[in-house]
Amino acid sequence: MNKPSDHARFDELIHAPLRLRICASLAPVQWSEFAHLRGLLGVADSVLSKHLKQLAAAGYIEIGRFTKLGRSHMRVSLTKTGRHAYVGHVAALREITAGE
Repeated sequence: MNKPSDHARFDELIHAPLRLRICASLAPVQWSEFAHLRGLLGVADSVLSKHLKQLAAAGYIEIGRFTKLGRSHMRVSLTKTGRHAYVGHVAALREITAGE
């Protein structure tokens, strides 16, 4: 039987399917534009905004604005806390699915 990992921690906030996909999309990159995330996830602006606000309130993501070609854009990135929570959640899921 495997010993549970020290960093494995099931996270109810991240576990919601769309929030899990948001974190998984942000994990391998420094940041992503809102429009890119929206297209990748195939959701409406309002749906993505709602989930991003919940992750931001927990301190899991940072949302910043920048201007490109005279237009305002939003970029989203995982914080150190968010990355730690995501990695721990994935580790917990792996332990659960290992059946031990």
